[in-house]
Amino acid sequence: MGDAKTRTLDGPPTTPPPKGERADHPVVPRRMARLRAPRTPRLWFEILLIAVSYWTYSLIRNAVPEQKAKALRNADWIWQAEHSLGIAVERTVNHAVDSVTWLIVTMNYYYATLHFIVTIGVLVWLYRWHPGRYAAARTALFATTGVALIGYYLYPLAPPRLMTGGGFVDTLVDHGTWGSIASGNLASMSNQYAAMPSMHIGWSLWCGLTIALLARRRWVKALGLLYPATTLLVIVSTANHFWLDAIGGVLCLSFGVGVASVWFGAAPHRLTRASHVVG
Repeated sequence: MGDAKTRTLDGPPTTPPPKGERADHPVVPRRMARLRAPRTPRLWFEILLIAVSYWTYSLIRNAVPEQKAKALRNADWIWQAEHSLGIAVERTVNHAVDSVTWLIVTMNYYYATLHFIVTIGVLVWLYRWHPGRYAAARTALFATTGVALIGYYLYPLAPPRLMTGGGFVDTLVDHGTWGSIASGNLASMSNQYAAMPSMHIGWSLWCGLTIALLARRRWVKALGLLYPATTLLVIVSTANHFWLDAIGGVLCLSFGVGVASVWFGAAPHRLTRASHVVG
């Protein structure tokens, strides 16, 4: 008698799948496993992906209708809500830091540049030293940014510095910050009413937590945690964001990490450092 065999027209006999199973059942799980497995990132693909993604982010963010009247009303509502919560100290911080010229100018350039430099630097560090975690961490960052775009569309919000009668100092304009998209000729090319959520906080917290969780030296971990804390002080001192904008950034990052954790089966820092699958 022997084992049951199935003969194909162009190949040797094959053993049929066990009773109750379909022959193609494992295919989808195997494909999903390959997609989710740590793999060596392709440098050219990552550069292209980041460039296209940032271009798309900027395009969509700046294409969102600048509903000035609604954005100013929302800013008034946020300001009143913070007064009710007893946390409306942004104007006091803004005026205090603005009184020290060298400090506020430093913060203006911090706001205009480090947002991009540090984020790209952390991505490069992950790519080079933690390739097995890179894709998951990058996915968390992209998902964070993607959900922020929804916030910009649904809730246009003027930053404190643009509030009518808010009494805030627009430090970016007053001190002529070169290269800032919030002042000078670049201001007309950027949506000035996309303050909620704060991606300065979303991105800086992503950078800080990534460094704190993965770096080996304690002083590097400490610097990682100091970065989002300093960013919070900067965005308030320069009157670019309310405290509640920062909370919005934290919520977006939580969503992004959740997406990455579900897709890859674990939070990015819990994956293996080295990749096992060559991409």
